[in-house]
Amino acid sequence: MAAVFERPSLRQRLAPMLQGFDGPLAFAVFLLACAGLVTMYSSGYDYGGRFVDHARNMVLAGTILFVVAQVPPQRLMSFAVPLYGLGVALLVAVALFGVTKKGARRWINVGVVIQPSEILKIAMPLMLAWWFQKREGQLRPLDFFVALVLLAVPVGLIMKQPDLGTALLVLTAGLSVVFFAGLSWKLIVPPLVLGLVGVTLVVAFEGSLCAEGVRWPVLHDYQQQRICTLLDPTRDPLGKGFHIIQGMIAIGSGGVFGKGFMQGTQTHLEFIPERTTDFIFAAFSEEFGLAGNLFLIACFLVLVMRGMNIALEAPTLFSRLLAGAVTMIFFTYAFVNMGMVSGILPVVGVPLPFISYGGTAMVTLGMGLGILMSIARSKRLVQS
Repeated sequence: MAAVFERPSLRQRLAPMLQGFDGPLAFAVFLLACAGLVTMYSSGYDYGGRFVDHARNMVLAGTILFVVAQVPPQRLMSFAVPLYGLGVALLVAVALFGVTKKGARRWINVGVVIQPSEILKIAMPLMLAWWFQKREGQLRPLDFFVALVLLAVPVGLIMKQPDLGTALLVLTAGLSVVFFAGLSWKLIVPPLVLGLVGVTLVVAFEGSLCAEGVRWPVLHDYQQQRICTLLDPTRDPLGKGFHIIQGMIAIGSGGVFGKGFMQGTQTHLEFIPERTTDFIFAAFSEEFGLAGNLFLIACFLVLVMRGMNIALEAPTLFSRLLAGAVTMIFFTYAFVNMGMVSGILPVVGVPLPFISYGGTAMVTLGMGLGILMSIARSKRLVQS
């Protein structure tokens, strides 16, 4: 008699795909996405179709998250070198033939206009995690030097565009891999000390360093002005200091519980520049106050803590380094955006994850979350 096989139900077929989805991580991202939709509706309701576009971008990011989560970390490792090579090649092409907008050459037309530096946010940690995985158990100082060279090439090309915000994110992702791979504290402490001394000197001699006509080496003029504006926004309150001043006013006027949904005067009277992108945190703070900010920070803390937990429990060195670096990308996004809007960091054009408008950044975030989910899934499969 022929055997009768029951057709598996939809739930049974989907169960293996959903196995790796880390519950707390997914819940934190869901809450952030909801906060992003609510804030975008309020701050962008009279800003064209930004709310609809933002929702569409979230669906796209969620789809990418789901697809990438199904790819095993071993398979992800095979994409490291090609993706890094493609990203660097496109950055070189941008330097030679790129599209210039608002004084910056960051885009290239390949049938559609793309920003290749976004690729490096994922390609950089992938490449360095692959590099250290291949040398597991026999790491030498030369290996760390090569890793820093691999990092310096794209970061230098991105800074030349100039795009300090993206360069900072790529640098953070790369340095995170190098640090987690076991770089000696003897090599870490001296640059940190020099950085602290440099910041102290800039603050102490702000008056003379930011005087008219004084030019700093390495930095572009607009980057120098951003630092000087951070130190004293009232230097040019209606010009370069306007963003920071209005952001701080909006955050302070929100009080403990905020002015309420759709009630933000700084937002709806258009005092907050870039209220749907870089400065959306100011719009959120005005309407939901300190309580809303604490909720947002708690969600990001859960995301970062779960990401680090996934990294600690990952079964291979490649997975641990990649998960740690991707988690640090999320931390850097949130910390830098909140810091620059609050007036404690220079304005560098870094969006707030899942809250700010922007399709390219949303796709990158979706890929990053997909990688974390993939690594979590691989850990569970190993344990079972």
